[in-house]
Amino acid sequence: MKILFIEWASFGNADMKDAFAREGHQVVSFPFSNKDARRNAEIESALTGKLREAVPDVVFSFNYFPLISNVCKREGLPYISWIYDSPYVMLYSYTAINPCNTIYVFDRALCREFNEAGIKTVRYLPMAANTDRLAPIAGCPFLYDVSFVGSLYTESHNFFDRMENLSPYAKGYLEGLMQAQMHVQGYNFIQESLSPIMEELYQALPMDPNPDGVETREYLYAQYVVNRKLTGLERLRLLTAVTKRHTLDLFTIDPAFSLPNLRNHGTTDYYAEMPLVFKQSRINLNISLRSIKSGIPLRAFDIMGSGGFLLSNYQEDFLENFTPGVDFEYYESENDMLQKIDYYLSHEDERIAIAKNGHDKVAAAHTYRDRVREMLAGL
Repeated sequence: MKILFIEWASFGNADMKDAFAREGHQVVSFPFSNKDARRNAEIESALTGKLREAVPDVVFSFNYFPLISNVCKREGLPYISWIYDSPYVMLYSYTAINPCNTIYVFDRALCREFNEAGIKTVRYLPMAANTDRLAPIAGCPFLYDVSFVGSLYTESHNFFDRMENLSPYAKGYLEGLMQAQMHVQGYNFIQESLSPIMEELYQALPMDPNPDGVETREYLYAQYVVNRKLTGLERLRLLTAVTKRHTLDLFTIDPAFSLPNLRNHGTTDYYAEMPLVFKQSRINLNISLRSIKSGIPLRAFDIMGSGGFLLSNYQEDFLENFTPGVDFEYYESENDMLQKIDYYLSHEDERIAIAKNGHDKVAAAHTYRDRVREMLAGL
């Protein structure tokens, strides 16, 4: 097949293009800015011209873009998108039901929500790793006991702290809601609980649904405001707890963040440096963004695919694809996390065996080549 690859500044571009090529498909790239994702007449015209010039069999993009879908619908071409971001508001565009679409999401519960609403263009597909690229990385003695790679949500998109004019009641309501949610894994009740203070939230920080979307205000405030703040608070709490017992190595975009017993290394390059961090860490923590309902984050596949040991919060989809205590490990609470860190730091052979099992399972069934075959078979 000939694939028109919508190329923007996305994780996984090189891995996905490599997978298409190694599966015997021809890849033609179309440069794209995700800032023009909904409607731009100039880009629509350029894409239409590219489609008529290249005559591809299918169009592919990481994440879903209404503009691409509308052009593919007019041109009668199938459009495959694979969403790795969460939340992702453009999934709620009216265009999601365009018959040209096959929209893959990595979150089984989110897929179920759309399917139950009658939207069959949305399908479930876990993320992946390019183990062929990661496996040859060698010379990796353990340099770190416990590592965390990710945002602390103190740097950008921190909409929560912009809401300065909330009443004491609304502030207390949000604080109590977040504290309650922090103690619950596997189910997020933030969105359904915001109705009593929605008007205050809107007055403090106006956010409106897009004209071409069916997302609600509750969705916007829950996913882009409260859950991001909640994730930041949770990560701070858990990482602080770790530093009270172990040295923690942090790789994040906020260079000013500090804690006693923490080494902040700043950002790490996704392709060249991050796999080394995962291999050189005895324990790699995953603390999922609270907007993810049940899915396995891309970072978890990156860790296992690199041969790193993964200790993650509970996400339901893990149990569909991996076995805890065999391929990875998960924690149910702060205390459980600390106990498992202590245990696996002192049981090296068991930890190394689990990391190898996780890597081997990813290599056997969760590579980008596996996903390419699944996507194209689903057309």
